[in-house]
Amino acid sequence: MGQKHLVLVTCFWLLSCALLLDASSDGLLRINLNKKKLDKEALTAAKLARQESHLRRRFSGPRQSLGASSDDEVPLDNYLNTQYFGEVGIGTPPQNFTVIFDTGSSNLWVPSSKCYFSIACYLHHRYRSAKSKTYKKNGETCTITYGSGQIAGFFSEDSVLVGDLVVKNQKFIETTRETSPTFIIGKFDGILGLGFPEISVGGAPPIWQSMKEQNLVAEDVFSFWLNRDPDASAGGELVFGGVDKKHYKGKHTYVPVTLKGYWQFDMGDLLIGGHSTGYCADGCAAIVDSGTSLLAGPTTIVAQVNHAIGAEGIISTECKEVVREYGEMILELLVAQTSPQKVCTQIGLCVFDGTHSVSNPIESVVEKEKLGSDLFCTACEMAVVWIQNQLRENKTKELILNYANQLCERLPSPNGESTVDCNQISEMPNLAFTIANKTFTLTPEQYIVKLEQAGQTICISGFMAFDIPPPRGPLWILGDVFMGAYHTVFDFGENRIGFAESA
Repeated sequence: MGQKHLVLVTCFWLLSCALLLDASSDGLLRINLNKKKLDKEALTAAKLARQESHLRRRFSGPRQSLGASSDDEVPLDNYLNTQYFGEVGIGTPPQNFTVIFDTGSSNLWVPSSKCYFSIACYLHHRYRSAKSKTYKKNGETCTITYGSGQIAGFFSEDSVLVGDLVVKNQKFIETTRETSPTFIIGKFDGILGLGFPEISVGGAPPIWQSMKEQNLVAEDVFSFWLNRDPDASAGGELVFGGVDKKHYKGKHTYVPVTLKGYWQFDMGDLLIGGHSTGYCADGCAAIVDSGTSLLAGPTTIVAQVNHAIGAEGIISTECKEVVREYGEMILELLVAQTSPQKVCTQIGLCVFDGTHSVSNPIESVVEKEKLGSDLFCTACEMAVVWIQNQLRENKTKELILNYANQLCERLPSPNGESTVDCNQISEMPNLAFTIANKTFTLTPEQYIVKLEQAGQTICISGFMAFDIPPPRGPLWILGDVFMGAYHTVFDFGENRIGFAESA
């Protein structure tokens, strides 16, 4: 892969977006999304924003009235098929701000007019409390830390205009310091969090909770339709109080929220061309996150996806060494019915704590050199899953070990993303997530992201590696690639999430 391609891939992760608000005549509150052409600067912004979004996270029967016409819809803007945002007004008269609607966080924040020493504040709209008739002083200070920086500021209260709804006395953050380059480059002014109160800094209620308490919505739900058509004028819609029936087909499949904070639920296996990848066959946690561009999941599975679609990653020396030195032993132990969770312990690369393997804690110089930064234990655990899957297919020893070696070469790059041959998209398999015992299929056209630069098309896999250890993991983050294929309902009245095919 050429240097230019590497630059594009590296840049892909920073996201920034601009939102347009469009009032509707049918009583729905709509937040619109716009499409923008991909370019080098935009890609850089997209990558930075994605790094911020991922690194900030600390993972430590349907009602028939969902289609009510009294819902409020907010049209959303689509930036690079990677992030969606819209416009809200704060204060009386309203001061307009472009915000990212993020189900992976819960606070609303915008730059303050009292932000004097951060360049980002001068490049974006700033809230001026003196110009609002409904402003109420709070003054409590706060800080939110992200991957490569942080925001700091203080809480205030004011009216917030979302579509046609006015949410009174909403507690939000006026930022006085924004240290991340993301906020300088980003097209957005701030973030409007749609997660649960449990992860809200300062105990500020998320905007949907305030809407519920003030009886502003007909139903205790909000829903996303994300338009993945790069040539369409509409980027999507965020609807508060219900759903827009023209944006989905059939009925929604609902799953309960298993852990409040993020919109988290239990999912099953990921299938490649109808075949199990094994790692989540007995269940994994997952969260739906509108603030994440791609699909993030365990490296063990992403490497199998990369192999199936021909994605180029980095060659993992540790992984190949484990297969070379211990591959036959792993195979023999699995054939002898050894518990997969204990195989790497018996080999000596991991320590079994009673529920799962952890890195060997031996502190001798020899062991430190052998184990490195837990890489050999991790590589061994991945090899166990891969070899076990091939054993189920009754493959020969030679084929099994060759397959595991090939997967080592398909491990994602350090930044998580991998490129594919754009000419081979039609030959790639369908991939499917198992949710509520149903399969939700993604076609290659849906899980491959195309980037245009200087007349060239670069194709990026929609899957990135993101490992969360037990007990919170393994965990998947279903971002905009999935939400673009499946209309998503966030039901905070019944604490559940619904998916239906997007129309």
